[in-house]
Order: sequence, then C-alpha cells, then structure tokens
Amino acid sequence: MKHLFICRNYFLQMFSKIKKHPKLKWALIILVSLITLFLLFFSSIYFGLWGKIPDEKELSELQQNKATQVLADNGKLLGKFYIFDRQPIGFEQLPSYLIEALIATEDARFYEHDGIDNRSLMRVFFKSILLQDESAGGGSTITLQLAKNIYGRRDFGAFGIVINKMQEAVIAKRLEDIYTKEEIIELYFNTVPFSDNTYGIESASLKFFNKHTSDLSLDEAAVLVGMLKASHYFNPRVFPERSRLRRDVVLMQMAKYGYLANEEAQAAKLTPMVLDYKNYSPNKGIAPYFREEVRKYVSSLLDTLKNKEGKKYNIYRDGLIVHTTLNYDLQQMAEKAVVEHLKELQLQHEKSYGNSAPWIKNQKILLEAARRTPHYQKLQKEGLTEEQILEKFKEKHPTELFEYEGSETRNVSTLDSISHYLKFLNSGLLALDPENGSIRAWVGGVDFRYFKYDHVSQSKRQVGSTFKPVVYTAALENGMDPCTYFSVREVTYEDGWTPSNSSSEGDDPFMNYNLKTALSHSINTIAVKVLMQTGIDNVINEARSMGIESKLPAVPSIALGTASLSVEELATAYTSFVNHGHYSTPYFITRIEDGNGNLLAELKPKVSEKKAFSEDTRKIMINMMQATVNEGTAVRLRSRYGLRNDIAGKTGTTQDNRDGWFVGILPDLVCVTWVGNDDHRIGFRNTAIGQGANSALPVFAILLQQMNDDPEFNDITRARFEPLSPELAKMMDCEPKERDNFLERLFGKKNNQESTSEKKTKKKKGFFKRLFGKKDKEDN
Repeated sequence: MKHLFICRNYFLQMFSKIKKHPKLKWALIILVSLITLFLLFFSSIYFGLWGKIPDEKELSELQQNKATQVLADNGKLLGKFYIFDRQPIGFEQLPSYLIEALIATEDARFYEHDGIDNRSLMRVFFKSILLQDESAGGGSTITLQLAKNIYGRRDFGAFGIVINKMQEAVIAKRLEDIYTKEEIIELYFNTVPFSDNTYGIESASLKFFNKHTSDLSLDEAAVLVGMLKASHYFNPRVFPERSRLRRDVVLMQMAKYGYLANEEAQAAKLTPMVLDYKNYSPNKGIAPYFREEVRKYVSSLLDTLKNKEGKKYNIYRDGLIVHTTLNYDLQQMAEKAVVEHLKELQLQHEKSYGNSAPWIKNQKILLEAARRTPHYQKLQKEGLTEEQILEKFKEKHPTELFEYEGSETRNVSTLDSISHYLKFLNSGLLALDPENGSIRAWVGGVDFRYFKYDHVSQSKRQVGSTFKPVVYTAALENGMDPCTYFSVREVTYEDGWTPSNSSSEGDDPFMNYNLKTALSHSINTIAVKVLMQTGIDNVINEARSMGIESKLPAVPSIALGTASLSVEELATAYTSFVNHGHYSTPYFITRIEDGNGNLLAELKPKVSEKKAFSEDTRKIMINMMQATVNEGTAVRLRSRYGLRNDIAGKTGTTQDNRDGWFVGILPDLVCVTWVGNDDHRIGFRNTAIGQGANSALPVFAILLQQMNDDPEFNDITRARFEPLSPELAKMMDCEPKERDNFLERLFGKKNNQESTSEKKTKKKKGFFKRLFGKKDKEDN
C-alpha cells in the first residue's frame, strides 16, 4: 500500500507540473497521439486492412512454385519448365560452410533473435539515420528476408516501405513460432532469388557451377551468397571481377565471426573464380527441340492426371521430375556434328549461287515469305494495303541476326531480315536404339532461338532413295532372287514418266546389275523396275508393315522416294532391319514423378508384334546396305572419314536437289539425318553439293567419329553385324553386273553406228551434267 501511495503522489505531482507548463503539456499530447496513431496504424496492418497477412495455418503449409525437371537417361539435368526457376532441396543437402557464409554475411545473430533483431534495428536507427554512417549495415534478418521472398512486396504509395516492413515483421514472428531455425534456413535457401531469373540455391548452383549444392566448394558457396546483396550487380557471369570481390567480403565475414580461420579465408580468396554456366531456359542449353517435344507431350498427359486434391498437375508450378531416354553425351555430340557440318555446307551453298541466289533475286519467294510473317498479317488486319505493308517492311531498324560465327545486330529492314533467313539450310537428326525405340539424340535444327520449326517431328519431306530399301525388301519377300539382274536402260511408263540415273552407272545401256549392286549404287532405273515387278501394292503393304503410316502415292515414282515422311517415321521403318523384322516406335519418356519421387506415369516401349519380313530378308538387306557403305554411294564414310565400324546405310537425294538424306545403321543404333532448306523451292545449286552423300552423310560421320573417341560408346561402336550364313552367302554369290548380250546383239549394231556428231553430243551432255550436277529425277 505504501508503494502505491508513493506512485499516486508522484503522478499527481507530475500532472500538476504539466498543467503549469503548456509546452510540456502539448508535447505529451503529441507523444500520446503519435503512439495512439502508431498503434492504430499497426493494428490496421495486423488485422489485414492493407491486405491479408497469412495466418499460422497458411504459413505452416507453404507451397512454392517449383520448376519441373527434365532428366537424361543417367539422371543428368537437361532442362526445366518453370515460371520461377526453383528446385527445392532439404537442409541436409546444404554444406555447413554455405549456411555459415549466409549467417556471417546476412544475419550474424540469427540463432539469438526471434525473427526481428532489435539490436540491429537500434544500430541502424542511430548510426544510419541519425549519424548518417553507411557502415552500420542493415537491420533485416534472414527471417524477414524469407517473408519478403515468399510474399513479395506491394505498392502502397508513399507508405509502401513502412507497410511492407511491418507486414514482414508480423510474418517473420509467425514463421519463428512455427519453424525451427534449420527449417527457416532451408526455406530461405529454397526461395531466395539469385541472378539470371534463378530462384533457390539448387537452381543457382546448377546454373553457375553445373553441380548440386551439396558439391559446392567453399569459394563457390561464397560467390552464391555474395549475390544475395544485389543479384544483378554481383552477377558473376556479367560482372566477374565485381563478384569475386564480393566473394572475398563473404569469406572475410566468415573469418570475422569465427567460422573460418584467417588462413583459410586468405587461401580461399586466392582461388580463381571459375564458372561452369549452364542455361536451362527453354530457348537455350542442351536439346532445346527435344525439351519442347517433352513439354508438349507431358502437358497433354497431365490433362489426364489429378493430384490428391483432385486438381490437374501444372508442368510449370508443381516441380515434377520427367525421366527421359536421351543420352546426354550423345546429344552433345549430335548437336556439335550438326553445327560443324552445316556451318561449312552453308558456305558452299551460298558460294554456289553467288549473286543469283533465289533468296536475293526471286521476288515471288521473298513476297510469299513476307506474307507468312505474323507482322505482315497483323498490319493486314489493321487495314493496310500490301503496298503500304511492303513500304513499312523496307524501313531499317536494329535487328539481331543469326550467324554461325555468332549472332550480331545490324541495321536492316524486315525484307532484308526475311532474305537473310531464307538462305539458311537446316537439319534434323534422330538417333535411337532399334531394339526398343528409345531416343538417344534429337536435333531438330541448327539453333532453336532462331529456327523454332522442328525438322525431326514436324517436317515431312520427300525421302528420295532412302525409300529404295523398302522396295527391295518387298521384292525379296515376294520371292525375287537377290541375283536377279536388271538392265539399266531407261523405260517410259504409262504416264509418260521416264526415270533416269544421276550417275555414270547407267551410261552403258547393255549392262545388267544384280539387286545388291543396284541398291548400293542407287540406280534409279532398276529401282523402278524392281518396284513394278514386285507390285506397287506389295511395296506399300511392306512399308506399312515397317511402321510407315503417312500417305504413299501408288505410282511408279514412289520407288525413288516421292513420298513425304518425317525423320521420325523414316527412323521407325529402319529399326526393323536391326530388330529382327520388328519396328520400334520412337519414345522418349520412361516415367514421370512428383517432387517427392512418387510415380505419376510410366511409359513402356512399343515394338510391333508382327514381323515385317523374314530373318533371311533382313540379313540380305543389311548385307546390301553394308555394300552401300563399303563400295557404293556412302563409300566416303570409309575413304574420307576413315570409319572402320560395321556400318550399313543408305543415301538419299530428292528432285532438284531439294533434300539430302542419310540413314546410318549400326547393330545397336539407327541414325537418320536430313539437310535442306525450309522453303522447298530453294534447293541446292547442284548435285555435287546437294546429294545426300555430301549434305547429310557427313553429320552422321562426324557424330560417329566422336563416338569412336569416347569409350562410353564402345558397346555401340564396336558391335558387329552377324555374318551371312553359308546358305545366304551362296544365294548372293553372283557377279555384281553382267552384259546383256541379247540386247547388245539386238540393238548394238544401231548403237555402234552412231555418227561422230551424236557421240560428241552425248559427251557434251555428260560434261554439263557433271559440271552443274543437273539431274532429271530423284537421286542417287
């Protein structure tokens, strides 16, 4: 009672003094009013008048958008699909020095406070605000930063910073009540933004150092923690020296707070900063065409699947894991092979045309290409005439243009840009395991950033002589003997079509060839005769049995590959030659899991149950296509590229040199390559450049050379075809060609009596044919 009496008297005396001093009275009134206003203001924030603050239940069930990962067959990351590039990991995967670097740099008293570091706030208030001392540091804690990372900040105008800070303080206190310090560290590292639109430590580690967080070294961990102060300003890819200096600051902070000995910090500072940067954006990085095919397929599949809440999965938010069949190393080799060869071929292509190139001179092609652009169609919808649109298309502006030596920005018009891209050749490559159809490499074009059209799955082109093995297979299945001889003489068919040969093989009209020689040397006239004797319907039925589903014209020219197929479809057909007559449908996803490893979908290979042809036919066809490589149209695999593997194959070139094809077959790998221009009216200038042996075959050759140099692929590169049995060898034991004495006796006299002028005319035709590579019909 005595103490209460003393306090009462004290307050009465104080109020008496205040009454006597009006200034003090008003000061007290202002102070109380400010405190009241602050409490009201804080209450308005706390109770959600400025936007709802998540309660403890919501905070205990935090769900962040997670990137879906696409993995190669060995589990290596190929790419991601995301809105925010984030891959969450557990606390146990964080190296201790990474955690220590964060605490030493961002929040030294992390384990001492409950989300808000009052000592730091007081230091900031007095030193930074009152004394203007910039060395005072910040008052933000890891928990406050976590609140900002999760919920971001909104624009409240002039009061924005105050409102956001107070909201974060409330969230931080609630987070500390719900989670342990270790869980807060884990949440922080999984949500914090790094440079280059990357979220979370695992994504940053993979992007900048191509390794998992658990494998980071001390200096690498310091680089990533150093980014957090200002992710762009300290981006090690863009500002390496600035990033290195920031790394050193982090290391010295660790020494300052006892996490490192001074000697350790100094040694780490001497370590060179070496990045192994990997870009996992949709347009860049490894296998972009393949990843886009995965994205489309998985998105479609997810429409049929639902999570525990009955909602559909989202490929961009739900952190799924997609396991694929793609071989990471083989994919890199394939991409290198395509670019290496296409770069050289492009120079040959442009040089052959010179200033008369169709992408320069052919106004019809240029105009039609302009009409197909979205920009043209947009202006047309706005009511502009074609003349007005073309005037706009002539206006010059800075434009980034693709070049093999490196993209560059030039001041060009839209028409210039269209002409520039019309000149480029493109390519498609698909390599797969013939036993089950699993795709090992997929290259849809030379650069996904500039050429989005996928030449593996989307493009269908005439396949040229790569269709001939289907014709010869049907012939053997329908009883034709491999030693059947056919004349190379030209024949005119009912529709007036007269196929001719593009090489010197058909120069002697009295020479007959057996099937092996005719196929290996790709003689057009004989391929059509084999087709006609076998029956067009029988050949089409054989193609269907080999997995070809596209429309096949029932005409004699189908023997020369006038049917249009995709790279994928042609590869399917050829798998039957090394899979005991069964074709394998290409597939590329083995399973899909959620972020916790729970199986959502599992996909199995699809191999045809019914054989397309007998085992004897299969072995004979492989033997014939080996001859193509050993002595026929693909012999440069041996002579120029020095390949000694067991290889079967078939070249293909289409009319007017529009498309070049090559199918390379190893006992355990089928690889199809196509090269051409996206506008089929722009073919190669001559056969010397455009034939499949020159345009498409080298891509396979360069790929196989790389595989031969890598022991990882020994099982594929050193595999051998099964030799022919004695019975089959005897069946094929005949001279490759023979003279047709009957025809020579019947027509020889007339031919031998040709005038000198007729002979000269023939020589001239042959000379110009060799010079310009002119050919009348489909290829070799």
